[in-house]
Parts: sequence; C-alpha cells; structure tokens
Amino acid sequence: MYIRETTKHRGDRTYSHYLLVESVQTERGPRQHTICSLGGVPPAPPEQWPGLVREIEAAQSGQLPLTDHSPALTRLLQRHPVLEAPPAPRETTSGPPPADDEPVTVRSGRVTVEQAREAGPVHVGHQFWLRLGIDETLAHAGFSEQACRLTELMTLNRLIAPRSEHAMPDWFGRTALADILEIDLSTVDDDTLYRHLDRLHPKRAEVEAALAKRAEQLFNLDGTVYLYDLTASYFEGQGLANAQAQRGHSKDHRPDCKQVVVGLVVDREGFPKAHEVFEGNRSEGTTLGEMLDRLTARAGPAATVVVDRGMSSAQNLQEIRDHGFHYMVASRQSERNQYLEGYEDVEGWQELARPVSPTNPFQHKSQVWIKRSADQTGKAGPVLVLCRSGGRREKDRAIRTTHEKRLLTSLTKLQARVAGGQLKAEAKIQQAIGRLKERYPRVARFYEIAYPDASGQVSWQVDEARRRRAEELDGSYLLKTSRTDLTAEEIWQTYILLTRVEAAFRAMKSPLAERPIFHQLERRVQTHIFLCVLAYHLLCAIEKTCRDQGLYTSWATLRDQLISHQVVTLVLPTVDGRTLSIRKGTTPEPEHRKIYRLLALPEEPMKPVKAWRIDDL
Repeated sequence: MYIRETTKHRGDRTYSHYLLVESVQTERGPRQHTICSLGGVPPAPPEQWPGLVREIEAAQSGQLPLTDHSPALTRLLQRHPVLEAPPAPRETTSGPPPADDEPVTVRSGRVTVEQAREAGPVHVGHQFWLRLGIDETLAHAGFSEQACRLTELMTLNRLIAPRSEHAMPDWFGRTALADILEIDLSTVDDDTLYRHLDRLHPKRAEVEAALAKRAEQLFNLDGTVYLYDLTASYFEGQGLANAQAQRGHSKDHRPDCKQVVVGLVVDREGFPKAHEVFEGNRSEGTTLGEMLDRLTARAGPAATVVVDRGMSSAQNLQEIRDHGFHYMVASRQSERNQYLEGYEDVEGWQELARPVSPTNPFQHKSQVWIKRSADQTGKAGPVLVLCRSGGRREKDRAIRTTHEKRLLTSLTKLQARVAGGQLKAEAKIQQAIGRLKERYPRVARFYEIAYPDASGQVSWQVDEARRRRAEELDGSYLLKTSRTDLTAEEIWQTYILLTRVEAAFRAMKSPLAERPIFHQLERRVQTHIFLCVLAYHLLCAIEKTCRDQGLYTSWATLRDQLISHQVVTLVLPTVDGRTLSIRKGTTPEPEHRKIYRLLALPEEPMKPVKAWRIDDL
C-alpha cells in the first residue's frame, strides 16, 4: 500500500491528485488497485507518506487504537471514513471454495460484521430510476454509461440527502450505492461531478421532455390540464459570474440575497412537464411567453393552462390563446371589486366542498356563482366564477388586521419623530409616508394621511366605507376561463389544482434542498435546478405509486423508515484457517417489507457476494 501522486496539465497549469494504491496479484500478473482517492490536497508532506501508510495498515488491522492516531491520519480519516474499514478480502486460487450449500464450521467468537452502509432509500431510488427508464433517456441524448451513472448518483443524492458536489463523494461512501450499482466510487471526486454538470447543461430540455412523456405513459397521466407558477431561489455568495442572479421580490424572505426565478409547469398529478430559470428580477407576467413556447411541443391539443393572478393581464391571456391553449386564472382584486353586487347577492350561490382525503382531513367549503358573458355579436366570452371561501376569509382577515396594526404603529412612530423635531424637512417626511404606503398597500388605501395638517403635524383618518367594502370581500376571489363547456364546480376544482405546483416548490426546497444555491456560474445553477427537477420526478413517481395503493404518505416519511435497512459484510472465520466473507443486505424489517411490497420492489437491494481467503498462519 502506498500513496501516489498523479498530475494533469491544462494549458500552462498543472493539477495534482493523490491516490491510495495497493499492488495485487492477479492471473495476469501484479496490478495496481486504487483503494481511495485522497483529493487534490497532499495528505502530508511527501517524506511522511510511508509512515502514514503504515499507520493506515495498522489501524485497519486493529493494531493501532483510535486514540493513537497521528494528526495527519486523524485529518485523513475525517475526510475519508472508508479508510477505517479493513481491506476487502481478496479471492485466492489456493484450492476451490466450497459449494454454496456446503456446511462449514465457523469460529463463532471471531465472527464480525463490517462495512455497514445505508441501503433502503438508495435501493428505492435506484429501482424507480430504472422504472422511469432514465438511463435510456440519457443514452438517447448521447450520454455514455459512465455519464448515466454520474447523473443517477447526483440525482439520488438530491432525493435522499442533498449535499454540495464537494460533499457528495463522502455521502456515496456511506451508502450502498457502490454495491447496488456494482461500480467503484473511490475515484469519483468533486471535480468529476462539476465537469458532469457542464456536460448535462446543453441536454436539459431534451431529457426533460422525454422523461415527461415517459411518466405520462407509465402512469397514464392526464394531458389536458397544465399548472404554471413561479418561485425564487436565493444564492449564498454574490453570484458575480451569473447574469441571472439579481435582486427581486424574495419569496424566501431573503431580500439581502440575489436570486433566480424558477418557473415550473406540472400536470394535475403534480408531475413536472417543463421548467425554466429566469433572472431574479423578472416579474411573473413577463415569463409566460417563454414557458408557453416550451409547452407547445409537449402539451395535448386544446389543453388548459392554469395560472395565478400575477399573470392575469389581458395581454397574457391573449398570449395563451395565441399558443392554442385555453386559460384559467384568478383575476386581480381590482377586477373582482367590479362584482361587489354579485357577492352581496344571496341567491344563486352553489355550495361546494373540497373532497376529504388523508392528506386533506378538513373539509373546506366554498360557494361559487357562475356568470357567462357574450359580446354584441352573441359570441361567447370568458366565463366568470365568483367564489367565496370560509377558510380563505379568515386568512384574508388575519393578514389585513396584521398589516393594519403595523401601519398604525409605523405612523405613530413617524408622528412622534416629526413632533419631536427629529425629522423636519417636508420632502423627507413625504418620502417616509410614501414608503409606508408602499410597504402596506393592502391597508394604506383605507387611510388618508396628511402632512402638514392644521397643527403642522402628521395625521391620518380612516375611510370606513372603503375598509368595510374590503371586509365584505374577505375570502372572495374571481375566476376567469375561456372554457365554456365547464360547470362552476369543474372550473373551481380545476383551479384549486394550482396547489400542486405549490406542493412541488415545497418539495424541491425541502426535502430536495434546491436552495440556497452555492454555485456561482450560470450554467451550473441551471443544471443544479435541473437535477432537482429530476429528483422531483422520482419523488412524484414514488408518492403516486403509494397513492394508487391507498397509502397517502410523503417520500420524507418513507425515507426515514428505510434508513435502517443496510448492506453489511459478514466475516466468518472457519476452523480450517479460511475466512468466508458475505456481502449482502440485512433482513428487511416488517415496515421495510410493507414499503417494498407497496412499491412492488424486490426486498434484496443487491445480490449476495461471497469471497474466500486463506488466513495467514
């Protein structure tokens, strides 16, 4: 066993990499076997390498207590825990091994269990990777077998225990991925993963489109309704090399950080159909055209695109129609206010209730009232549906009350500053009043704020009529659609599917940990988000399979239950001086078996691997 330095030359720069290597005897003669990649930083000064290797060998053989490690070995073990495990047994040609079913006599006092690795979650992730045919999709896009494996490794990491590319190799070593995929992961380092991000980048749209089609066929998904919404993901760092990293309205409540805006289209089951990454300061309405261009080639004929009120302008709705889609949208509050008399009408309302399910145990009731319009020629116009929701009424009222308290508190403080002479310039005072109106627009419109008043101070007066009208509209919203063939209930049921996009964003941010983003290059940020979408495909497929079997649970719950299913090496010394090593999965516990049966997966994460060795006398 020894440490070897390898070098690569790129231009006028030289890059070094360090490997822990051993020589093994094979039928073709001696060969070098890489035990572990030590990264690009020297583990110790070169003159200390022989002593460091002797320490590693002593620690693996159990001759060196953990407390006796040198500082160099301690640092090395912290970065590469796999070195603490004894070397894998090597096959020998000294006599044929006994048959699989031949009984052997074991020294029970010397039996050990080694190299325990987490297997349950990665086993499920790998099986669904195969079920969705992602390898075939990547191969069709021109990726090699090695590139397919790297993509799977990075996607499964996002699905199970999200890490940065720098930390992923350590996580690979703590799982049974090497056993399940039957590959050597010791040479996979962060540089390899970063370079693979760059290779994936130009193929994102092609892979995403093929995978969406595959999921539609596999799960018999409905292709008539598409739900589009946006969220934002913020950066750690300044993102100077990324033109899309801009400051904008932060939905993560991190206005101090730059961000990108992520647009996502899902179907009624929540499966992703298309996504796009926009500049962090883009408004919702300006992103619709680009997403519709992406969706046109993937959607079915006369599909309905459901969007939120941020994209409800007449121009955006016409753009949806120009692309050959129907639209369904919640109108802005100003348009809703035109129908105040309709909301006050007590006749003609139909009461609906969202179906109760294990994921939605509360029966939220709403009232809807439909209004069909036509132009002067008699041609049918947009269908309007007035909605009143009891649960939303309480939410709107709580938000308005909170904002009103904050506005009045801020006005009182401003009034005290002016009265105390701390703020004197009229321009500054008017500027402060303007900022408060911008900060609390929902309630500032109810107040007439004056400066200077008759006493030369700041004063305000509430417009009771406007506030009362707002209270009457609490919990109400107006839906508009170009679909003239739907009932009020069907329109309402379709619109509330937008919660599927919100659920997708919650899943991508946690547990898939899409943000914060640590990459600084634009192409790597985009590919990072693409990998999150790939992981979300797997998550949707797993949860959809559970729902079809009557189990309404989250992937996070299943993942936590499966962690205790592991792969181990059972070392059995025999009385005749040989040692039998068996690498296999532990016996699944009842909860593991239940999950595997539910998902129609094999209970064994890997085929058992047996090896014999002749012990030294």
